[in-house]
Amino acid sequence: MNPYVIGIAGGSGSGKSTFAERLKAAFPNEVSLISCDNYYLPHDELPLEERAHLNYDAPEALEFDLMVRHLKELKNGQTALCPVYDFTQHNRSNATVKILPRPIILIDGILIFHDPELRAQIDLKIYVETDADERILRRARRDITERGRDLDSVINQYLTTVKPMHNTYVNPTKIYADIILNGGKNEQAFLLVKAQIEQILGSDKHCAK
Repeated sequence: MNPYVIGIAGGSGSGKSTFAERLKAAFPNEVSLISCDNYYLPHDELPLEERAHLNYDAPEALEFDLMVRHLKELKNGQTALCPVYDFTQHNRSNATVKILPRPIILIDGILIFHDPELRAQIDLKIYVETDADERILRRARRDITERGRDLDSVINQYLTTVKPMHNTYVNPTKIYADIILNGGKNEQAFLLVKAQIEQILGSDKHCAK
């Protein structure tokens, strides 16, 4: 059976990654997770100071072609070698992570519904909608504690690129969503999607007999 691909989109700090990781944890042997944060284009030609000021919230910052290729590889039963992005250096590292072909493939990212070819690879599209105040607070906490940023840089990035790009590119893609969730910690929504995955896995097992 071909893998069933579930895409989870939403604004930065919406809780989409938390939602995806909860689903992955619920099915550790049946689900593989791809984070689009790892597909930012490399910029080895630029010094760190210049890389820090690039716009990472526009579609041009992401390597959609590679995401599509990796999804196709997984659908063909092949292992995909996912890049690893180093947020402390604002650049792609030399490391890769093996993504195994499994019955369910989760892919999460702010712009996964923007690219038509990538969108066509996704069977179920989920958009996580969260209040802007909550999103900026979550982003600030993450960037300061996990990515070595200071508060001033987080605020400046949010006002100059994150917020305008969300309004221009991210939020409009919810028209493609099959499901729109109110927050990434919506327990009832999590249980419904979990039940759907269980149903898909059960159907696959039945067809394989």
